[in-house]
Amino acid sequence: MAPLSKAITIESSSFSGDDTSSHTGRIDPEWNVASIPNGGYVLALVVEACIKHQARTPLRDPIHVTAHFLRTTAVSVFEIHVHTLRTGKNFTNVAADFKQQNETKLTVHVIFGVLSSMDSASDPRPTLAPPSPYARRIPLLTHPSELKATHWTRRPLGYASRIGVAEDPAIRQRNKEPTSCNYDAKELEWGAWFELAGAEEKITTPSIAFLADTFTSLPVLLAQQEPTGPYRTGNEWFPTLTLSIEFKFPIPTSQEYARRTVGVHARGRYINNPQGRHETVVEVWSAPTNIGEDYGQIPQDWREKQRCLAVSSQMALIVPMALNLRKAERAATGSKL
Repeated sequence: MAPLSKAITIESSSFSGDDTSSHTGRIDPEWNVASIPNGGYVLALVVEACIKHQARTPLRDPIHVTAHFLRTTAVSVFEIHVHTLRTGKNFTNVAADFKQQNETKLTVHVIFGVLSSMDSASDPRPTLAPPSPYARRIPLLTHPSELKATHWTRRPLGYASRIGVAEDPAIRQRNKEPTSCNYDAKELEWGAWFELAGAEEKITTPSIAFLADTFTSLPVLLAQQEPTGPYRTGNEWFPTLTLSIEFKFPIPTSQEYARRTVGVHARGRYINNPQGRHETVVEVWSAPTNIGEDYGQIPQDWREKQRCLAVSSQMALIVPMALNLRKAERAATGSKL
């Protein structure tokens, strides 16, 4: 059992030429939802393996990740097989398979390039960022220094003590207010600051894959707003089927930003049959400070200074939590699901 930075660990790697590599390790049992490893955590392991695969090349930054979760993973040893599909001047396409007990549990496609925080003088194409009035600001409205971190206790999370969370009360209140739009329905949203526990922890590119899969989803938000409605939550599991992430901005290293805290904003619009399919769009943002940390005078433009690190989209299901336990048992023994 380990903090996130140590739980995302590849124990050994072997390379066959420039195009193929294999990586092995063991899933940390602490990073489970009930009995099954968190999907974002498993994806973080794959991203880490792909970064190792690309480490000897000039294109070392993940730009985009697409993952399909094929079978339930287990707390056990794993192999990740990576191979290069195409190498270009600006982008490299890499494919990876996450395997346990000779079964492919997760298949991933990663586009590598070079993330830059600076505009290129040789590239005339504009970027959209503050102070432009059209640039998106961080959707969280409450400065993290004004909040108090708590453990996330809504679901059976093995890693609850490893992360601190502070929900944005302004977003929670906004969900309760009637819509001001007369031509569309109200959109439910969720926002919080997440802090990795431990002073030595820090946000990394692989850890963003985990954080992009850590939020309160649409079925739960809907049940909160309509307690007498058709949705009842409390004993459900929301397994992810697909998850894509676009990395937007390098993780800031300046002391103006927190090393182990990010802002997470999630929103969803649809729930459909079969099995309560629902989508969630998540934004992961930089943070000016850790949760509850003394910041002094909060500048009025603190939201303009934050940078969107990644945007993700996923499709998940609504199933009974009992299915989580049954699938965990089958995954551990290698039987068909």
